[in-house]
Amino acid sequence: MGKTSIAIVGGGAAALILASELDSKRYNIAIYEKNAALGRKFLVAGKGGFNLTHAEPERQFADRYTPAAFIAPFLRAFSNDDFRNWLRKAGIDTYVGTSQRVFPLKGRKPVEVLKAIEEGIRRNGVELHLGHTWKGWSGKHLLFEVRGVETTVEADVTVFALGGGSWNVTGSAGDWLPLFAAQGVAVHQFLPSNCAYHICWDAEFIRQYAGSPLKNAVFTCGQSSRKGEAVLTEFGIEGSGIYPLSPSIRQQLKEHGEAMLQIDLKPDLDELEIARRLKEKGRLSVKDVLEKKLNLLPVHIALLKSHTTKADYQDPLLLAKAVKSLCLHIQDFGPLDEAISTVGGIALEELNENQELKKMPGCYVIGEMSDWDAPTGGYLLQACFSMGYALAKHLNGLQARGSTFPNP
Repeated sequence: MGKTSIAIVGGGAAALILASELDSKRYNIAIYEKNAALGRKFLVAGKGGFNLTHAEPERQFADRYTPAAFIAPFLRAFSNDDFRNWLRKAGIDTYVGTSQRVFPLKGRKPVEVLKAIEEGIRRNGVELHLGHTWKGWSGKHLLFEVRGVETTVEADVTVFALGGGSWNVTGSAGDWLPLFAAQGVAVHQFLPSNCAYHICWDAEFIRQYAGSPLKNAVFTCGQSSRKGEAVLTEFGIEGSGIYPLSPSIRQQLKEHGEAMLQIDLKPDLDELEIARRLKEKGRLSVKDVLEKKLNLLPVHIALLKSHTTKADYQDPLLLAKAVKSLCLHIQDFGPLDEAISTVGGIALEELNENQELKKMPGCYVIGEMSDWDAPTGGYLLQACFSMGYALAKHLNGLQARGSTFPNP
């Protein structure tokens, strides 16, 4: 009896580790990728500093995801420490930066990391079929377009790793949603995550302060808070301090049409101490107290002025309250294609614990195709690699036990 055939549709992070870890003695493994090379989004993610994962303790790691219960089993199967060890065996040593983010050793470029992973795939005997755009199904066969010509592929097992709905330039277009919906699979439309958010600034304020950072502030939306940095832009606000609040911002936009973002501009002082310093200003102006006694920057002071009344700005108690909880009204997301990641895709209730589609036995979905969310900082890549590894472990176990696969 011949080997079981596995078709992996898509060539991103989750697909790469899956292809590396599947048992090629038991499986014929093939990747079908629409681009002329693997890992396009993987490479783009490395342009701003190649953040592979995060060094946060395992017990806290899963809590960064939404929903945490969906991602947690995959992280247990392949943790951030496991990933670093896996990379080391592939010839890629890593280090932990000051923010606990994990990077390849300095001097190692993203393309070198990708090449090392690709070498493992080739050693595993994986067939690569580039320039293959998936178009759906023809009967029970996979339908691809290759240089304008349609062709079909038959596989015993199909794993879809087509990515989410942002960074269209990398091939991650999310245009596969209606193909699954037509099969009766519940899907959710893609929404931006880890993205810019629109704020209607005062024109004179933003003309002067566009591009200014807000550093060492605490950002809060609903029950979610994060200390970090954000940048003011003509469109609104974005940055590492805002991205982790995406689920809460998204929920408020959905329920109320706007989201309330609160900013603590001086997290190391409490409101009473700030009010005391403002009251005891002597001959100093309010602006002088904010600058000299609270060490606030011009952008902070301008923000306070543009978001308080003249009377509140002169009142020590009310101004102290504004310093600790400056309220900004978010009106909308930034463009979907410009988002770092997206939520939406295959509804989680459509998948079993092994990421197999309940309505399509023998078909699996990994990576950003399913409806989960993660902040930046290495969490997105880690989850994709963990999902791919966990599925390889599952499929290898099935084959070792002599299980048969239904025809998709």
